[in-house]
Amino acid sequence: MSNSELDRVIVRPVDEYNQRLVAYVHPPNWVNPQPAETYDLVVIGAGTAGLVVAAGAAGLGLGLKVALIEKHLMGGDCLNFGCVPSKTIIRSARVVGEIRNAKSLGVNVSNQINIDFPAVMARMRRVRAGISHHDSAERFASMGIDIFLDSGKFTNSNTVEVAGKTLKFKKAVIATGARATKPKIRGIEQAGYLTNETVFSLIQRPEKLAVIGGGPIGCELAQVFRRLGSEVVLIHSGSHVLNKEDAEAAQIVQQALIRDGIRLILNAKVEEVVTVTEGKRLYFSANGCRDSVTVDEILVGAGRSPNVEGLNLEAVGVEYDQRQGVKVNDYLQTTNPKIYAAGDICMDWKFTHAADAAARIVIKNTLFSPFGLGRSKLSSLVMPWVTYTDPEIAHVGMYERQAKELGIDVETIKIPFSSVDRAIADAQEEGLLKIHHKKGSDKILGATIVAAHAGEMISEVTTAIVNNIGLSKLSSVIHPYPTQAEAIKKAADAYRRTLLTPRTKKILGLLTKLS
Repeated sequence: MSNSELDRVIVRPVDEYNQRLVAYVHPPNWVNPQPAETYDLVVIGAGTAGLVVAAGAAGLGLGLKVALIEKHLMGGDCLNFGCVPSKTIIRSARVVGEIRNAKSLGVNVSNQINIDFPAVMARMRRVRAGISHHDSAERFASMGIDIFLDSGKFTNSNTVEVAGKTLKFKKAVIATGARATKPKIRGIEQAGYLTNETVFSLIQRPEKLAVIGGGPIGCELAQVFRRLGSEVVLIHSGSHVLNKEDAEAAQIVQQALIRDGIRLILNAKVEEVVTVTEGKRLYFSANGCRDSVTVDEILVGAGRSPNVEGLNLEAVGVEYDQRQGVKVNDYLQTTNPKIYAAGDICMDWKFTHAADAAARIVIKNTLFSPFGLGRSKLSSLVMPWVTYTDPEIAHVGMYERQAKELGIDVETIKIPFSSVDRAIADAQEEGLLKIHHKKGSDKILGATIVAAHAGEMISEVTTAIVNNIGLSKLSSVIHPYPTQAEAIKKAADAYRRTLLTPRTKKILGLLTKLS
């Protein structure tokens, strides 16, 4: 990509906010530096993983020479097409949900909610632009990192070519991320469709929207657009949405989507899309029947594909798969020992916080382990995640089914939020907490939380697992009353009660009567 081509990097709509965004994360007049003689580390891709690796290496104070290559927008999916824009419009949608529930809380509001969709999207662009300086080319250049805005590819075992220049490296990191998978549906390319990379460019609300895929992205955005006024139909191949999650937890979210007015079509496969006068008609089969639905826009949220193209990985002996991405070992090392990978390009966990954690492993394994300071493993990570529907689902560790598949005897403690005082006061009794522990032990194996702010609660359980803190210790932790996080203490107390012998219970019963 030449400097003249840099001028054509555009994020739509072209307003003051997106112009400010681009000015930070892909400045149109950026001049790539002259390469150093040799780089200690060359990083390809400036999403979360790439930024953390580059900044971490440069910030060690060891005088390391680091180069960072990005062909599109610094900040990657998280800033530009993922976490930041999606959570910003989720906030607006949650306000709508609160207003609609207000009457049940004794607050009377107008039946007519005036949703200004262009204003919602403008706020998102303003917030995104306001955050973007953290990932800016200038900020990372100020750290002493050489920033190259162009496509990079390997040319041999220790060189990368970018913008006609050759960068020689001692170690390299592939952090090129992933993109929305192209759907294999007849006619959909001609009809046109949205993904997470294009949906945030909308300035007008689609009156009718079809969402293909009932995973986290599909469910989050289906609920958002429904609450912001679109008629939404969600078409999913599974028997229930979020089919990788705990089935009972997923059912709670599914009922919330139905309550919001989303039409769910399950066990379905979209076979064809045809452009008609009324819009875009999707033909699908579901439960043995063929039917169709006509909408204004289609949003595809069905999977991610790794960005392995154009890197010339064959030239440096880096094995990869078009679906799974770059192959790495537990140390995030590729089949070329000089080259590592991190983030969506090589991991099943496609989360910003997972990319951040993996990047820290790469820093240690590329820069410290050669000096005998130990190596870190991807398998050692305890990874929580959250689906930001309303209510949210948060999970960490094993599911009950996974423990059983591994031959681990597991017991599950379930706390319905209908027994948590703060949840009752908040009119959010439909949530739950499940904690799985090893049978005969207080060792926590995993947990699932369904609550309005489950993502804020899961870290307590994650901390316990990471530090090998069992349910007995959690039982002694004082939780403020009333809070929804008190459900965790209730679960821990429930475990402690299982330790009481019949004789102890009898004595406690007598003491209670005497008091």
